[in-house]
Amino acid sequence: MTKSAGNRASSCVSPAFAASLVKSGMWLDYGFGLGQPDLFDCALAIRKEELVDVKIRSSLSLRARATFDADSEGKHFHAFNWHFSGYDRRLHDTGRCTYVPMNFGEAPDYYRRFVDPVDIAIFKTCPMDENGCFNFGASATYLSAILERARTVIVETCPRMPWISGFGNSVHARDVDYVIEGGGDSLPEIANPSPSDVDRKVAGSIVEEIEDGACLQIGIGGMPNAVCSILRDSGIGNLGIHTEMMTDGIIDLYEAGLVTGARKTLDPGKMVMTFAAGSRRQYDAIHRNADITCHPVDYTNLPHIIMQNDRVVSINNTTQIDLQGQAASESDGHRHLSGTGGQLQFVRGAYASKGGKSFLCLSSVYEKRGEPRSRIVFNLTQGNIVTTPRTDVMYVVTEYGAVNLKGKSVAERAKALISIAHPKFRDELQRQAREQRLVSRGFLGD
Repeated sequence: MTKSAGNRASSCVSPAFAASLVKSGMWLDYGFGLGQPDLFDCALAIRKEELVDVKIRSSLSLRARATFDADSEGKHFHAFNWHFSGYDRRLHDTGRCTYVPMNFGEAPDYYRRFVDPVDIAIFKTCPMDENGCFNFGASATYLSAILERARTVIVETCPRMPWISGFGNSVHARDVDYVIEGGGDSLPEIANPSPSDVDRKVAGSIVEEIEDGACLQIGIGGMPNAVCSILRDSGIGNLGIHTEMMTDGIIDLYEAGLVTGARKTLDPGKMVMTFAAGSRRQYDAIHRNADITCHPVDYTNLPHIIMQNDRVVSINNTTQIDLQGQAASESDGHRHLSGTGGQLQFVRGAYASKGGKSFLCLSSVYEKRGEPRSRIVFNLTQGNIVTTPRTDVMYVVTEYGAVNLKGKSVAERAKALISIAHPKFRDELQRQAREQRLVSRGFLGD
């Protein structure tokens, strides 16, 4: 049952008291990323033997959770997760976590229409501000929608959480039941891998397609970081940012003076995001920064909103793509790795934008059991989840170049993708394409 606004009166409590509110069988919601609670989680772990079948929903855990580490057999706490981090993946590998499929931009609607119940919502927030609000900091995502459904609301304050303006990025004290006053503990940080030679080659092909005044969505990882690095020296300027995730690479572009947002149609002059994860340097750069806004994910990620900016460029990683253009970006067979996230929605939003482009990038090979394997394949690995359908894929980029699949026949797609596969695997891919009639005789030059 949804609580109406204004009928709560928050009071400060200890983590132990807050954890005492949990009963067996309850559904808890820890929210997203930096917004997941720590003091409450540790206090709840201490009560492990008193509880059974407590279900905890969350997404992108950036540090270990005491509850799950204390419950190695999964008898007391069960994890339900919208998008895996490395920690969540390890829980899944031991049978203690299940993935909940979603398009990230639809998450608020899921809570408002389909997710029931939320017995207790517990989020980490900034301390109460001068307006009597607890700012969600770098985790707007779908937290407001959760609170609309929550029977009990608890916030755990953190002085080191960056305060960021944005609609739907705070909750007023009158809508909070209990407050756990946190200390000055550090926020989790994520590493920025140095770009490899392959990353730089992929990034070089992408940067060639980016125009002055483009509006960027850039994901995480070595390849997107390499794009930001090359962009800094490219002479391209007046960039805009409308992204789901704020990254250190974007901050580098901003601090270099290349991000002005001057040519954005939507939110001109502002960098728009729904969450952040990265280094302490990034968190300090976004704290009370008037050039940055953090809004719910149904504002940042829905295609009909993304497309309102011109020249949107979406850059995301994928892990495997078949010769028809199906991109599998979230699993290794039946082993789940990450999640759909915003990839598909940004692919669609960028394509619908005037002059927009979407890029799916990948290295041509990876190693498995000491042997090189091609990421461009005739058939996807059995059980692999298609994240972006062949009809939506635009540019595919490896270290051997970039190809645009829009408007191409199946045979043309196969030929184009083989051309950017690792040379070691091209002959075999050509043979498979001929034998299975993806291409007609003579089309591949034979």
